[in-house]
Amino acid sequence: MTVTAQPVPILSDNYAWMLRESGSGAVAIVDPADAQPIIAALEKAGGRLDLILLTHHHADHIAGVDEVRAHFSSAKVVGAAKDAHRLPKLDRQVNEGDSVALGNASARVIDTPGHTRGQINYFFGDGEILLSGDTLFSLGCGRLIEGTADEMFASLRKLAALPSGTRVCCGHEYTESNARFALSVDPNNAALKARTEEAHRQRAAGQPTVPSTMASELAANPFLRAPDVATFADFRAKKDSFR
Repeated sequence: MTVTAQPVPILSDNYAWMLRESGSGAVAIVDPADAQPIIAALEKAGGRLDLILLTHHHADHIAGVDEVRAHFSSAKVVGAAKDAHRLPKLDRQVNEGDSVALGNASARVIDTPGHTRGQINYFFGDGEILLSGDTLFSLGCGRLIEGTADEMFASLRKLAALPSGTRVCCGHEYTESNARFALSVDPNNAALKARTEEAHRQRAAGQPTVPSTMASELAANPFLRAPDVATFADFRAKKDSFR
């Protein structure tokens, strides 16, 4: 059994992620903010939906949930217990360390505060897939809207400990803009230069730049490479005003 992940482009630069577990054929969608393209993608893939997984409460991640749920009436919605008051109605509320089954596979819930207080990520060991929402991006990380630098640094340390082959399935197509900043603080990093060139080629070909891998992020992402909270906070503050 294994889980595969396919990005579904929505809105201006978001990705929802369609997951399929090979043994049972079970299907999940992650952060369905725009119902119509997501419903179309699911119907094209066979018209099945078992789970809707939510990473956090922002509208560009949840706005389409109720419409998608109405279309696929058997789908169950999963989200953070601590954010239940500001998420669509949840069929299951989860916390750090909980398991979420998708067919014969299961995801581990990882509490990742920083971008928001209630942000969670999902890690499927079967397929080594991380649904990182707005915590970890390719060559970047989420803006600190509700959380602190200490919280985000700790969240990223958790993710950095995942297997190196883990595919990082994030919520936005930000890689090229993240690369420009990353090169400003780490200009001599050969892995970063190579990843930047790869991202340019991918976008020129009309392809997504994600998923990346954890190994790639550890080699090139300045926020994962920051040795301490102070360095991380400095990078994050600089990125917030970078143009």
